[in-house]
Amino acid sequence: MILRANCKINLGLDILRRRADGYHDLETVMFPVRGLYDEVEVERTDAPGAVFRSEGLAVDCPDEANLCLKAFRLMRDRYGVDGVRIRLAKHVPFGAGLGGGSADATAVVVALDRLFALGLSEAELIDRAAELGSDTAFFVRNTPQLCTGRGEVMIPFPLDLSGLTLVVVKPDEGVSTREAYAGVRPRVPDVSLAERLRRPVTEWQGLVTNDFEASVFAAHPAIRAVKERLLAEGALYASMSGSGSAVFGLFAGHEKGEELRALSPFVFQL
Repeated sequence: MILRANCKINLGLDILRRRADGYHDLETVMFPVRGLYDEVEVERTDAPGAVFRSEGLAVDCPDEANLCLKAFRLMRDRYGVDGVRIRLAKHVPFGAGLGGGSADATAVVVALDRLFALGLSEAELIDRAAELGSDTAFFVRNTPQLCTGRGEVMIPFPLDLSGLTLVVVKPDEGVSTREAYAGVRPRVPDVSLAERLRRPVTEWQGLVTNDFEASVFAAHPAIRAVKERLLAEGALYASMSGSGSAVFGLFAGHEKGEELRALSPFVFQL
């Protein structure tokens, strides 16, 4: 079984407060980018355990720490599934705030549910995925979601961006989640993110913001420069995704698609 584990972008990201458990309450809308995905192949085998192979982009962690194997171990411990071969073809840049690793982990959870005929409900899949990280639950639904809590509490958020062109740029440098959170100053905005996102896309810039940008841009001017370049090229809206370092821009229409490939290979018609 081969699944396409597509990534996501964050449309706005408000860090509201630090929690007693050390995490932060946040509010963001996650939006799937179906054109940019990893391939996750999962097959049953006769031998116990899991054989894992990664190809494509190099991942900055040992295989045993890969979220795909963490997902397998979680499902084995919870439901007794065993004996699989997992192949990850990595195309989504990591350390980018695009949720690629989370998408891969969720793909393994979904694949194991299907291969072993577990018959898990959506709620059960979301609960299992949420045990693996803050973004993973989103990929069970994989439709625009208003995410709160640590990111695992979701409400469908209908959002039509059809007719726009999305450009995703991944700078050479990366930003760790720990670094991003270390520089953030939690705040509760006067107007909720949901209300701001209901305004036209042409009004989002400066209104729909990512709270990670201030500290990340100060430490990484090259990431700031990418956002400024996208706006200079005519983006209606540009923002860093998640904790970075990927930055995306939304452009009106589809006419500039090929021209925009000079900025990034990741250009998608919405």
